[in-house]
Amino acid sequence: MRQIGKATRLSTGILLLSTMMLVPSLGQFNDPTTTQDAQIELDQVKLTIELTEERVNELKAQVEELSGDRTQQTAALIESAQRVKLAEIEASAIAERLAGLRAEEETIRATLDDENQEIGTLLTALQQLGRNPPPALIIEPGNAVNSARAGSLLASVLPQLASRADAVRLELDALLAIAEEAEAEQKLLVANLTVLREERLRIATLIEARKRGLARVNQELDAEQREAELLASRATSLTQLIKTLEDKVQSVSDANAEADAADAAQSNVGEELEQSVIDLALADKSRTEPAFPFALGKGHLTPPVVGVEVVSYGADDRFGGTSQGAYIVTRAEAQIVAPADGWVVYKGPYLNYGQIIILNMGQGYHLLLAGMESADVALGQFVLMGEPLGKMGERTNSQTIATSAGNSRPTLYIEIRNEDTPIDPTGWWDKGSRTAQNG
Repeated sequence: MRQIGKATRLSTGILLLSTMMLVPSLGQFNDPTTTQDAQIELDQVKLTIELTEERVNELKAQVEELSGDRTQQTAALIESAQRVKLAEIEASAIAERLAGLRAEEETIRATLDDENQEIGTLLTALQQLGRNPPPALIIEPGNAVNSARAGSLLASVLPQLASRADAVRLELDALLAIAEEAEAEQKLLVANLTVLREERLRIATLIEARKRGLARVNQELDAEQREAELLASRATSLTQLIKTLEDKVQSVSDANAEADAADAAQSNVGEELEQSVIDLALADKSRTEPAFPFALGKGHLTPPVVGVEVVSYGADDRFGGTSQGAYIVTRAEAQIVAPADGWVVYKGPYLNYGQIIILNMGQGYHLLLAGMESADVALGQFVLMGEPLGKMGERTNSQTIATSAGNSRPTLYIEIRNEDTPIDPTGWWDKGSRTAQNG
């Protein structure tokens, strides 16, 4: 029976060796980060992305070619904004998948820990048996019972040990597959975030080029902006603010007059528009009035941001009142675009809304966007659907936004008003838009 003891020790050694060969492969994976969410995945990768000086100069040269052509600049802005939107959607989806892979990795690691403990228990039993082998029956025939027990233990433990080792190998294979998938997703994420950085640079350069080409003197615009912000600090309601701006700020008064003229010109439009008619009207990037009456735009508006609605119109606003608009949690530095054609009648801080933009959409409609970090439009400016208006910051900028995300995630507030009365924005957005994504 000494051969049995040798076989036991040999089997134990082989299994220990195989386990030691397999376990180091765990070191090839990052430590599990169960508290990290998709946004952290994005932030970590974003830090590693830098555009080369050559690429920056190339993008600026492309914009310079459009110098002086406002129509082409606007068209380029809208196209670039669309690429940003698609890249934001894809980047958010990839980050979600990566977060899911991290969770899978954690689950497998927990399973491996359990398996390692059980294998360790079985190996300890075999090692003790190796140190105290059963007596040989020829020398000690009276110990037949002990020998039988030892044989029974071996017959029980070795299959269990082999089974556990096979289970570990399968889990390690799964962990390796997750690592390979995560690496591929990481490359996709880097590619999308690179597109985001390039397009944001293009948009910033286009906006700067367009500002240089404004017909009105910048000093005059700056003076009106200061006057508008002073009026906003004194206004006690949005209704009062909009009315005061129209009376006191010339560019706003001019914008409202243009909106009234557009309403009159479109008064003979029917009660419903075909999608083909809308698409044709939107294709004209040189237009100076809305492509279609706002009232007929229900179901056709471009969502201003990619994100997740966390508080809906009519829901508890978490301040003891009822929400008069919708709250959208976004990605950090998410781009904000115009939902439809309209005139900028205010941009700047207002009460506890943070940075806001108010658009006159015509026909008595106004659209409010609040919670942004910056706004890249001018008072009285006519903006086209899909045109960049500004961007979000790294966190919430408005005290009026009390969502489950707290202040850790930027949140945009959207409010549509008709004749100064807030209305439900549900159903106004383009049904084909992919906006219900994680930010």
